[in-house]
Amino acid sequence: MTFYGRSDAVLKPSGVRIGTAEIYAQMEKLPEIVDSLAVGQYHQDTSVVILFVKLASGFALTAELKDRIHRTLRENASPRHVPALIFEAPDIPYTLNMKKVESAVTNILNGREVTTATP
Repeated sequence: MTFYGRSDAVLKPSGVRIGTAEIYAQMEKLPEIVDSLAVGQYHQDTSVVILFVKLASGFALTAELKDRIHRTLRENASPRHVPALIFEAPDIPYTLNMKKVESAVTNILNGREVTTATP
């Protein structure tokens, strides 16, 4: 799949604005994680952080690894950065400009139409 357009995202769990780059910086410190994608899923008046992780060969998304992810984000970022859900993904989608496709994944999770702009 190829997506066109921008992929900048700001998450707002409990109304607090956080940048996804802050989450990615922490995930890069974990040798088990090759890549990650953080998006917001909206519930009533707020959103929760959903984290997709692409794992290094030979690793599994165990309860221990999820706990390490939670602890890393809580200690090195903030409790607001901790995802409500973590899923293993076979790959992380990027645009042609090599930006993570956060907005399209967010739209999919929130039941909205995914639109693309032609180059």
